[in-house]
Amino acid sequence: MMRRDEFAALIEEALTLIPDNFREAMKNIAIIVEDHPPAEILDEMEIEPPDTLYGLYLGTPITERQWGDGNREPDQIVLYQGPHEEDALNEDDLVSMVAETLIHEIGHYFGMSEEEIQEVEDKFWFAQDGGGD
Repeated sequence: MMRRDEFAALIEEALTLIPDNFREAMKNIAIIVEDHPPAEILDEMEIEPPDTLYGLYLGTPITERQWGDGNREPDQIVLYQGPHEEDALNEDDLVSMVAETLIHEIGHYFGMSEEEIQEVEDKFWFAQDGGGD
């Protein structure tokens, strides 16, 4: 497993790849890196091997917040380093996977449905592949 600071550098690179509106939302979100998802979370989400979890959004989507919420602790995105590294083909693929995970979890922050998030991810991959050239 790569050192945490090396993985953090990949996160910084991945952040440059995601859509601007998603990156701008990151001002209110803390990114936490853990090695692997806890077994309890996998059980709760009914994720069984060989499937795994790359990331998790912890917070209240902006669509569910009340007007008078006031100051709050930042929402969190937990990135699981181990599953990313285990499934990546190479470092470039790892950066793309981290970017896609960030897009997915920020989508939850925006209160987007899984289908809406998938559309954004599809556009991301289309752009990563050179726009279909």
